[in-house]
Amino acid sequence: MSQINKIAVIGAGNMGSGIAQKIAQEGFNVVMIDLKDEYVERGLGTIRQLLQEGVDRKIFKPGQVDDIFSRIQGSSDFNAAADADLVIEAVFEDKQVKADLFQKLDKICSEKTILATNTSSFYVRDFARQTARPDRFIGLHYFFHPAKNRLLEVIPHATTSPETIEKSLLAAKLHGKTAILVKDAPGFAVNRFFVPFLNEAARMLEEDMANIPTIEEAAKRAFKIGMGPFELMNVTGIPIAVHASTTLGNEIGPFYATAGILKAQMEKNEIWDLAGDLDESKVPAVIERFYGVCLGVAAALVDEGVAAIEDTDRGAKIGLRWIMGPFEIMNKIGVDRTYAAVEAIAQKYDDFKMPRILAQQHELGRPFEFKFVDLEIKNNIGYITLNRPEAMNALNETVVAQLDQCFSEAEQNEAVDAIVFQGAGKSFVAGADIKYFIEKIKTDRIEDIVAFTRKGHEVFLRIENSAKLTIALLDGLSLGGGSELALACQAVLATPAGSLGFTETGIGIYPGLGGMLRLARFAGTELAKFYVFTGTPISARDAQALGIVTKLVMPTEVETAVKELASEKKPAKYQQRDLPEHMQPLARICRPDNVDRLLAGNPPEGVPEELAARIAKFIGYKAPIALKIANEIIDRQADMSMQDAIELELDRLKDIFSTEDALLGLSNIGRRVEFKGA
Repeated sequence: MSQINKIAVIGAGNMGSGIAQKIAQEGFNVVMIDLKDEYVERGLGTIRQLLQEGVDRKIFKPGQVDDIFSRIQGSSDFNAAADADLVIEAVFEDKQVKADLFQKLDKICSEKTILATNTSSFYVRDFARQTARPDRFIGLHYFFHPAKNRLLEVIPHATTSPETIEKSLLAAKLHGKTAILVKDAPGFAVNRFFVPFLNEAARMLEEDMANIPTIEEAAKRAFKIGMGPFELMNVTGIPIAVHASTTLGNEIGPFYATAGILKAQMEKNEIWDLAGDLDESKVPAVIERFYGVCLGVAAALVDEGVAAIEDTDRGAKIGLRWIMGPFEIMNKIGVDRTYAAVEAIAQKYDDFKMPRILAQQHELGRPFEFKFVDLEIKNNIGYITLNRPEAMNALNETVVAQLDQCFSEAEQNEAVDAIVFQGAGKSFVAGADIKYFIEKIKTDRIEDIVAFTRKGHEVFLRIENSAKLTIALLDGLSLGGGSELALACQAVLATPAGSLGFTETGIGIYPGLGGMLRLARFAGTELAKFYVFTGTPISARDAQALGIVTKLVMPTEVETAVKELASEKKPAKYQQRDLPEHMQPLARICRPDNVDRLLAGNPPEGVPEELAARIAKFIGYKAPIALKIANEIIDRQADMSMQDAIELELDRLKDIFSTEDALLGLSNIGRRVEFKGA
């Protein structure tokens, strides 16, 4: 696959400038093009303003803003897009304007260029037909605000080539987007159920089922959201809701057609009046109506093959910031209740039918099952993707079981030469699912945590000892269990965005999936203690210096590097290496006499005074029992086999998860707590 070096965005309005900003923020050069220089300057001004707001909120440093802005070129010359690898159209929703634009771009751009539309209302295929490159044409639907919202719907049409899809998904990942693959259908995935959510709110008002404050409150409770449908329309613009529902109604049928009161509100050019009294007695019925429409439509779009269950949920959680996706809601309230709510909608609207997938699930009488780990075999390489980006790919019982299943399938496939583990989105794997631990502690089922961890160890040992080369693709943040999965692999391929981290002692526990054991074999016991005690992240470059990272490459070089690793001899994983000079003071911090000082609350000796004081203060925030147990395990495992060391680590799990500190730390992620040492 050719690299992505240059991206062009056509349109300098709010969407276009936001897309350009996000691309530049992620380190890529982008040219933003509009018809007139004044439009371009206005777009650049919008970007400057948003970046300055980022500085004010301490998201960016001034120097970072300068770097970001240096990667954005503004132009009113469409020829500036000629050599782009990808051109993204982000002009206003006028079908003829977009069609004319793509005819123009098709003549200007080089043969390699992929053309993409950001349309939210029209078929992608209709614009692809305007070009002589329908195989290199795709939909990339961004969500507002594109510099902040991580969701991207990737929409191939019938003749989009597999190479174009693959390259578009890569482009999404490279500029920090979580992509969901969606069929070229009206409303795509997210708007297909979100627009009816807005429209049905207006219908309930029109029918005098409830007033605006009651409908707003019911929506907030039903979907655990901060703004109800009327406030959302006030913020995003009532004409947008009218345009979207009109399009869906024209394409699919009357059920989706715009409510009369919604059209009237647009014609009055007024926002909704949110004032009034809440009628608590009407909230339950409004909630059921919302569930019937939104959950019914979500099931219908999956029935039609528009998107997978998991991507539909992902779209709601990432794109709309719902706490749970439609199918998770169905599982929570129960399939029977969901079926009843949707059946009521099917009876109310003649053209809305009960989705087959929901009817089947109702007949089975059990919740929907979700797939969080995917296996794809490509060019004799098995790619195992932990696909739970909305939870930073965190590990739980379901994920580990699916990881085991996919790994077994790849191992047993004779066509597979090597197996790559990767995470969807911007993270590799951000540890274990904290909610799982909290639930088990509160229900006095710590033995489940031990069993879950033992299963994880079994899978990780198989990964480490597999006859096939196992590779961790570390191209984002990894913490705890994610770093332990990476260390279990026989090779680690990293990009500069990759990192490892063991933050467990700061939340009352210790790394329990072999991270301490394997890190000690790479870096020695003293440096392993430093990273476990402090939680200091290990950058990809430092991990390479320690021998953990086998190859460090740029994101666009990953595919080539995987092929190279697969064709080479397996790396000697734990070979003896000299400690890098800049890490030697860190190791001295945790030599045996200094560990005694640190555990007693005193600064270490033999290192600069300022560093010693800072480390002592930092470790003072950690859980003392977790530190002591981690110290004992790292010392005792030094002369053990990996299997015996794992048993040692497992033996102390019940001790650590039974402490008050474990529950306190796990329940207060992101907040500093005062551990009791009990």
